[in-house]
Amino acid sequence: MLGVAATLALGNWQLSRATYKDNLQARIDALRALSPLASSAQLTEAHLHRQVELRGSWRADATIYLDNRSMDGRAGFFVLTPLMLDKGGAVLVQRGWAPRNSADRAALPPVQTPGGLIKVQGRLAMPPSHYLDFSGPAQGGAIRQNLDLDAFRAESGLILPGVVVLQTGDPSDGLLRNWPEAASGSAKNLGYAAQWFALAALITVLYVWFQIVRRFFLPSRAR
Repeated sequence: MLGVAATLALGNWQLSRATYKDNLQARIDALRALSPLASSAQLTEAHLHRQVELRGSWRADATIYLDNRSMDGRAGFFVLTPLMLDKGGAVLVQRGWAPRNSADRAALPPVQTPGGLIKVQGRLAMPPSHYLDFSGPAQGGAIRQNLDLDAFRAESGLILPGVVVLQTGDPSDGLLRNWPEAASGSAKNLGYAAQWFALAALITVLYVWFQIVRRFFLPSRAR
């Protein structure tokens, strides 16, 4: 009884996790369906996942290349450049992915950064996740393993929000933008729930067989 109760409880917990993730995905989808943001004051964590449409100019000298980032199974760089907004303020834009030069790891990829006023479309996201870095937290230069946003603010002299713009659209400027779509992951939880419920059923069947059927309904020679 304890085994069945425990496995049923775990199965129900996995079902609740799946429901939570589906609800979260529905909220994200609803946010992305809203009209794009265009004001620097709206570039906050409160508006994560919202679409944006910004105008400004690149701060090309502050471009950084995050190493060991992959896209479509290939190794390369995430390219990030601050965008100086035409209405004031700035935001860091994750512009896309560029392949690494396999012959020279220190070589920068051939990325074009156009001058003048441009329009950037994308969505608000958290800064790229940190990877294990054996060189320590202090990093400088164009190529680096991780983005330390506070250090980058001090380095660039820019007041940047705690979010970045994940630029979307067709390939351009030597960059790909095949960003993976965020999935709820609820299917995995449903699979775990099915396993727990199957285990509860197995415990029940074995108990009935050995403790009831064999003891009371089968001849002694069949036991």
